[in-house]
Amino acid sequence: MADIELRSPATGELIKRYAVTEASEIATIMDKARAAFLRWCDSSFAERAKLLRTLREVIVANCEDIVSAICASTGKVRVEALMADILPTLDILHYYEKEAAKILSPRKARTPIWCLGARSYMLYKPMGVILVIAPWNYPFQLAMVPVITAIAAGNAVILKPSEVTLNIGEKIAELCQAAGVLQNLVQVVYGAGETGRQLIAARPDKIFFTGSSATGKRVMAAAAEHLIPLQLELGGKDPMLVFSDANFKRAVKGAVYGAFANSGQVCVAVERLYVQDTIFDKFVAALVEKVKEVRVGSGFDCDMGPLTFPHQAEVIEENLKDAADKGAVFLLPPRHNGYCYEPVVMKNVRHDMKVMQIENFGPVLPVMPFTSEDEAVALANDTVYGLGSSVWTQDLAKAKRVAARLKAGNCFINDVIKNVGNGYLPFGGIRQSGFGKYHGAEGLYGFSHQMSVMLNSGRLSNEINWFPYSQEMYATLKTMIDGLHGKIGLRTIKGLWRACGYVRKKLFG
Repeated sequence: MADIELRSPATGELIKRYAVTEASEIATIMDKARAAFLRWCDSSFAERAKLLRTLREVIVANCEDIVSAICASTGKVRVEALMADILPTLDILHYYEKEAAKILSPRKARTPIWCLGARSYMLYKPMGVILVIAPWNYPFQLAMVPVITAIAAGNAVILKPSEVTLNIGEKIAELCQAAGVLQNLVQVVYGAGETGRQLIAARPDKIFFTGSSATGKRVMAAAAEHLIPLQLELGGKDPMLVFSDANFKRAVKGAVYGAFANSGQVCVAVERLYVQDTIFDKFVAALVEKVKEVRVGSGFDCDMGPLTFPHQAEVIEENLKDAADKGAVFLLPPRHNGYCYEPVVMKNVRHDMKVMQIENFGPVLPVMPFTSEDEAVALANDTVYGLGSSVWTQDLAKAKRVAARLKAGNCFINDVIKNVGNGYLPFGGIRQSGFGKYHGAEGLYGFSHQMSVMLNSGRLSNEINWFPYSQEMYATLKTMIDGLHGKIGLRTIKGLWRACGYVRKKLFG
């Protein structure tokens, strides 16, 4: 099988050639992962916390090298790599280091009164081998966070990084080794789509996939053949709703950052901007001027780098051509030098344009007016996606009301993007943006089997629901139902008294 050449999207320079993991190796890798899982699954929470702390310290110590590796294969600017790839990863490590024991400890639950003598609780147990298929846009954060979460919950991991950013998979393997992660607990596999299919066919215990909705559907279909549970973090078409009473300057700056951070290659980027009609012209004029200040390049003082994945340029250009053919007006027209694309701003857009329905995943910002709160919500929800959203107004009651009406897994009020970096708050989409949550307590639960346990001391020789059945038993149960769930009257109270006598007789003989 041919090697994969990893090249810089900024310069085209060859970074490294990677040998694709052979199909014949996959079974061995899975066997090693299962063996490592058996050694790790019974580890104490103290052991896991110690490992997470060590890994966090190793990442900090190697921070500059990690940033350089990220920038080399993605082309993103160094501030973006440090702020959006490394910082959130360190935050989630620290959070699970401190909180995993409490989150995954047995949890008490209530027991119905008719289950006399029983107690209820829930256990959280590791699942086994987790297959993490990671994307290229934030190759460190979006690989490391599910890896961290999986091992914190007691699992083993096989990581398949994107073929576009294989050097980050290699870097993660090095960091795990330096931190003393148990041998084969985290293994990295190199390859593209066919390698992913081979890994799924090896039947991991769960799949965590981050990527496009189209690829997510194929992963889901392959997983369904073996009934493998999976979690999908897919694309988005996030709306930003700016009301006339918003902090004007803040909203303009927020729109620029939300649309063009990482060259728009963010699952929760602002892909659709809706501005109330009373401030639309003024807002668009200010927006265009602010976008002109965005600096494209690769230095410390640059804001945007090149597109990471060449194929994405084809999607963007197709969406832009469709918009132009249907009458969109370009306020800042498409321009690029190689894969360094300048920010694009357009108006006179409609919802029958691809640019308003298909994820651009690039530096493109279409702007559209709305008249009322109801129209804003209707426009925002007119999409097959449902990942992120944002509402901009100084009327926080209105903001909360609008947020509650949006069909999205996440919403930010008067800010953008940060949801995905907040490790303490569950993150995930709905509809064609995927399903399942990670981060927060839900992240650990997502990598755990929940077992519900009812404990009975076993001292009694009988239970009220056991055989033999009788008319007296039926009457007693009916009386209990009336007392527990119906209206209480004198007749019911007398019936409950008689029922108590039956219960005593059945339980104690």
